[in-house]
This record gives sequence, structure tokens and C-alpha cells, in this order.
Amino acid sequence: MKNLTNLTDQQLIHLYMDGNADALSTLVMRYKDKIYTSIYLLVKDKYLAEDMFQDVFIRVIDTLKSGRYTDEGKFLPWALRIAHNMCVDHFRKVKRGPSIKTSDDRDIFEVLNFSEPGAEHKIMQSQSHDRVRKLIDMLPEDQREVIIMRHYADLSFKEIADLTKCSINTALGRMRYGLINLRRMMTEKQIAL
Repeated sequence: MKNLTNLTDQQLIHLYMDGNADALSTLVMRYKDKIYTSIYLLVKDKYLAEDMFQDVFIRVIDTLKSGRYTDEGKFLPWALRIAHNMCVDHFRKVKRGPSIKTSDDRDIFEVLNFSEPGAEHKIMQSQSHDRVRKLIDMLPEDQREVIIMRHYADLSFKEIADLTKCSINTALGRMRYGLINLRRMMTEKQIAL
């Protein structure tokens, strides 16, 4: 049998649907970094991102096994759309949930530090990545989302427009304004990468 890593996404999906579990493992390994990173950059919590990443592939498996996946040749955008929708659902639930505020109106979980020191730094590979991530976090949500999808998930503007349900021109505009805002923040904070 051919080496699975040389097969296309569609070939791997068909192999998996025919009972080859290694085919799905190959797909997961092929895209795990892009999918995990896009989730992490939206939710900003390592453990939540890991849980959501697993949930994405549970949903992928369920869809494949039930025969509802349509072979369009776009596995990665489809999986990223599932991840994006899960993040949106998560934030909807969080908004509805109760929050505990301190006397100065800050969320108690922002004040208390439950994470181990340096956990975020293990995810990011260098100081410049960390600086960029912090700047991206300060962008408006629509601009942040487009930059993450374009630069971290390598999606085309058409794919981004489809995922965010906007026109290609709107996606391009959000990217443009996001980059302008990043440059402005770098100048104001005198950050060099």
C-alpha cells in the first residue's frame, strides 16, 4: 500500500470511510497545527483549545461515518468552519453564563491566575510570535479573525469570506484595517519584531 502521507485529503477520507483508521490519523497529523492554532488564537486558553480541537475531530468523525460529508475537495476549510462555529458557540454560552466580578468590575477569573507560569510561552515558539499574538489580541474581533484565518490557517480570502459569511471585499478590508492597526500599535508601543 502507498505511503498515506502522499495521498490527497479526498483519498484519505475515502480510505477512512472504507475502514482504514490510519487514514484519519494522517489527516489529523496533516492539519492539527493549523486547526489547533486557529482555535487557540480565538479562545486564548490552552486547555480549552485542546478540548475544542478534540471535539472538532469527533464531529468530523461523526459526519464522515454518517455519510453526510460531501466530497468537495476542501477538507481543511470544512474542518476550520467546524472549529470556528464551535468557538462562536462557546462564546455564546460564556456570555449567557454567570460571571463573578470584583469590586473594580473585573472578572474574577482574570484576576486569579490558575495557569502554570510560562504555559503560553510553550505554545509560541519565539518572543516575536508572542508580541504579535498580543497585538493581534488587541484588534477588533472581525479584524483579528481574518488575520488569524489568513496567516495562521493559510485560508484564501474566498474561504475566509465563506466562513465569516461576508463578501471577499469585506474580508480584504478587514485584513487591510487589521494590518494598519497592527502597524500603528507597533509604532505607538515602539515594538520591533
